[in-house]
Amino acid sequence: MREHDHDPAGSRLPIKLDSTSNGEFEPIPLAPVHEQANRLAHEAADQAARRLGLDRRSFLVSSCGAASTLLAFNAAFSAEGRRGGYFELPEEARFEPEAASAVLEGEEFIFDVQGHFVNPRGDWLVRLPQDARPLAGLAALRGVQTDAAREYLELFNSEQFIQDVFLDSDTDLMVLSFVPSRADSEPLTIEEAAETAALVERMEGTHRLLLHGRVNPNQDGDLASMDELAERWGVAAWKTYTQWGPDGRGFWLDDEDTGIPFLEKARALGVDLIAIHKGLPFGRDSYEHSTCADIGRVARRYPDLKFLVYHSGYVPDAAEGPYDPAREDGIDSLVTSLLENDIAPNSNVYAELGSTWRFLMRDPDSAAHSLGKLFRHVGEDNVLWGTDSIWYGSPQDQIQAFRSFQIDEALCEAHGYPRLDAGLRAKVFGLNALKPYGRFVTDLLPQFGVDRIAGERTAYRQAPNPHFRTYGPKTRREFLNLLRWNGGQPA
Repeated sequence: MREHDHDPAGSRLPIKLDSTSNGEFEPIPLAPVHEQANRLAHEAADQAARRLGLDRRSFLVSSCGAASTLLAFNAAFSAEGRRGGYFELPEEARFEPEAASAVLEGEEFIFDVQGHFVNPRGDWLVRLPQDARPLAGLAALRGVQTDAAREYLELFNSEQFIQDVFLDSDTDLMVLSFVPSRADSEPLTIEEAAETAALVERMEGTHRLLLHGRVNPNQDGDLASMDELAERWGVAAWKTYTQWGPDGRGFWLDDEDTGIPFLEKARALGVDLIAIHKGLPFGRDSYEHSTCADIGRVARRYPDLKFLVYHSGYVPDAAEGPYDPAREDGIDSLVTSLLENDIAPNSNVYAELGSTWRFLMRDPDSAAHSLGKLFRHVGEDNVLWGTDSIWYGSPQDQIQAFRSFQIDEALCEAHGYPRLDAGLRAKVFGLNALKPYGRFVTDLLPQFGVDRIAGERTAYRQAPNPHFRTYGPKTRREFLNLLRWNGGQPA
């Protein structure tokens, strides 16, 4: 056991079922089945570590540790009668590294189209009261001591971001996205995002971070700012929140006084990818505009633009089943909008999985239906990988869970869902993102395996030391504190 281990006692599981939120919705407590899954996973870790002659920590950082955890989750969910989806691993993967690695390790190109970063030295701190300690509760509950000088914010710094994303996970490329905010209160500005991207390059890494440009056309000045975002910062897409507005009111993408001018300007500037936050409603007032009713309408009206639906319209506290045309929210609202507007699969609408997949890991039946519906109606070529990290810590557990997830064959036959194979997973992990983002990254692809970041990852993997922590709020109190420092806006 090494003195510098983050978790020398091995108290944290490598695959996390917990209540962590991305700050855009109130954390949803674990159900008894999740508590049982975690208990079984800890018991399985004890047994396997003893059998292999390892301490708990050494076992849990191995592929066998991840496999053992996922198999324990299977047992808990199966006991509850949930078999629509499951983690497909051989039982011997608990003890045999080759069996575990064959499923949980891979060489896919992983392009995460939704990442977040909070600058611990940013200008947003100046606008807070001197005694304010933003994110202190999150830091303290993650085992980090807090102080009035705010040094604890270094838990969220760019070096830790690089560690979580590019060393402790298999992620090759990420898009830094933005949160809804007034122009004078952004927790991450475009300038600061660009500095973070440049940091990777200063480490002799390939350009591994792309940037969004945050635009809310119902906010004064945002449409005018698009010129600078495109010309100076070279943004790869526009990020907008239809359920957000400075006065608390959202908008539709086909509103003639807000959405349409935004889309027209995006077209004129030649940045043709519109990333729209849908699902994960911020509250009752934002519920209507968080649905996907407008997606099919604008996709039909603007066939030359690409529309990337963040979170796929998912609602975390509502179970997903087979497609129900009567349902007006969730993934079904996206499917209905596409069907009503004759938007064929694999056309100009894309679905993104950030926070959606992370939450679906708690509900394998909903996971099976959600993925199945997206593959069938949005298209197997148009479902994109996203994790919403840093809020969930390193995205590696999401990657390993997706590598092993399978939709039950009976469910596929009943609803026309595809089974997941290596080819489909590789598409979702990164190849599909090359359709909307390809012109920004195609020339970089040969460098991802040979630059300095790749070399550091290879060396680090000889003695990995992941922390298995999450950063987002886990309780209602943490969530409200996060809202408070962010001016009452979702993170």
